[in-house]
Parts: sequence; C-alpha cells; structure tokens
Amino acid sequence: MRQYLLPETGKFYKANLHVHTTVSDGQMTPEETKAGYKAHGYSIVAFTDHEVFVPQNALTDADFLAINAVELAINDGWPGGFKYNKSTHLNLYAMDPEKTDCAVCSGKFVWLEQSKPYISEFAANNKYRKHYSVAAYNDLIRKARADGFLTCYNHPVWSMHNYSDYSGMQGLWGIEVYNTGSARGGMEDTVQPFEDLLNQGQHLVPVAADDAHSLGASAYGGWTMIRAEALDYVTVMQALERGDCYSSNGPEIKELYIEDGVVHLTCSDAVFVRLVTSIRYKHVKRGTAEEPVNEVAFNISDFIEGEKECRATRTAPWFRLEVRDAAGNRAWTRAYFLDELQ
Repeated sequence: MRQYLLPETGKFYKANLHVHTTVSDGQMTPEETKAGYKAHGYSIVAFTDHEVFVPQNALTDADFLAINAVELAINDGWPGGFKYNKSTHLNLYAMDPEKTDCAVCSGKFVWLEQSKPYISEFAANNKYRKHYSVAAYNDLIRKARADGFLTCYNHPVWSMHNYSDYSGMQGLWGIEVYNTGSARGGMEDTVQPFEDLLNQGQHLVPVAADDAHSLGASAYGGWTMIRAEALDYVTVMQALERGDCYSSNGPEIKELYIEDGVVHLTCSDAVFVRLVTSIRYKHVKRGTAEEPVNEVAFNISDFIEGEKECRATRTAPWFRLEVRDAAGNRAWTRAYFLDELQ
C-alpha cells in the first residue's frame, strides 16, 4: 500500500521562517521584507523580531502569508562580553493568527531601543523569567505550546552549543539545520543536533532559514517548502505542525512516498541522494552533473523488519532523506518514525 510521506495533494509554498525587520535589529521594514521575498518567489515569511511579538496580519494578501512569530534569546552570561557567551535562540510561531500576545514574552528582556515602543501592555506586566538551562528551556517551550506556539531551536553552531547544551530539550517542533546568516558568516550548522534529538525519540522538523537582517548577504539562501491545501494561516500552520514540508538551500523534492517497503523520491537534478536511519544502515545513490539523479527507490524492508525484531532498541527507529546537487546545496526531509507507517 502506498503512503505519501509528503502529501500527494496540495501545493508547495516557499517560506522563510526566520527574519528580522526594523521592529528589532533588521535594516528593512516589514513591508520591504514582504516585497523582497515575494520578488524572489516566496509565498510565506515568519516575522521573528527579537523579544517582541508583533502580529503582521496586515501584510497577508491572496499571494502572501505573514506568520506571526518572535525570537527569544537566553545568554549564559560568561564573562568577557557577548562574543564569549553561549546564547540559546528560540523562534516561536503562533498557530492562531488572532493571537496578540505570547505568554513567555516579557518586556524586561527587550534590549533594543527601537523595539521598546512595540512592547505590549501584557508583555510590560508579564513577570515570566528566562534562564540558561535545559530545564528552563523546557518550561518555556511547554508554556509556549500551551499558549498556541510551535518552537524552533535556532542555529546551534552560532550559539556555540554542544551536546550538553541541548540534550534533554523537550517539546521542540523544529531545529535549524541551515541558517543563511550563520553559514555565510562562517558558522554553518550541521545535522548533528537534529539527529541527537531524533535519537532521543523526538519528532522534529529540520528547518532551513535565512535569519536575514537585510535583503543582502543573509537573504534568500535557505527555505522551507510547505505542502498545504491553501495559502491561509491556519491551513499552513497545521501543515507545519504535521511536518508536511521539507527544507532546502537549493534542491527541490517533488514527491516522496513509501510502498511495500520501498521509499520513492523524485527530485531536481542531484549528484547524491542518501537515506539515513537511526542505526548504521544507509542507502545512497550517486550521479554527476552530466548524468544527474532525479529519482530513487530505496528498499528498506530489511530495516523495518530488523527493527521489529531488534533485541535491544536504543532509540525509536526512524529514517530521513537528503538530496545534494552539483553545487553542494542540500535538501532535508524530516525524520519518519516507523511507528508512523501504515
């Protein structure tokens, strides 16, 4: 029986899920941001200004969706100044377009003068406190989810994080595996934190995003392709919550399904496609720029059956796929856990 891992129906909408405007430390207004991204083929932008939750519903039209969001930061306070600080950044995306405040946003943490006029009355009086610890992150993620927000863990490499900084984080929706600003600034992310948390049994979406502060060097480099039935707020956010998406900084994934134990993927021209699992079990297909790969069929029946019979399961079994083109750009699917298969 065929099961579509990316939905069979609907349309792919190109989204940037991390951007800053003049509401915080960006150089362009929300309106300029919309115009720039629309001109580059994007249908969706999440406005993630620092510390202040400012809905941008007025920017939404028939061809463009503004997702209301905020980026929260927690620094460890190591002596010597910010360049020495570890800094946990979390994007929170509102599921409901009518949300006007966020339970974990507090005016006391707004450090940018240009952001202070945007502090809501709720945030000004909100006594919620942030702390640099996994327990505190989990409290924030839990309270944000109860308030109707999905949480993404941003740019672990730029944050100077290692396993001890993120191990034990619970309730995340996504994690950045590519951040344009960080990558072009010399601190490119890896999939290791993503896989570490997958191996703890957490269902996560890999996110590629810009973290753009201008429409120059940090823009238009990483995106999330969301498969949804319509370009409306609730439909798109529900698709994101389900993981009906993939992320990329170049290649296109056109179709992905599993049938009778065989994973089928079609894509734009690629030189390398791999299927990765939770154990030392992989599939790879290689091509060249002259003879590219455009489809693969990986039979994983033995992986599925082997995991059923495994005597000592270390982690909930999963698989995911990556596509790489001749320029070295990549696309990442989310991980599909075997208990999701029909």
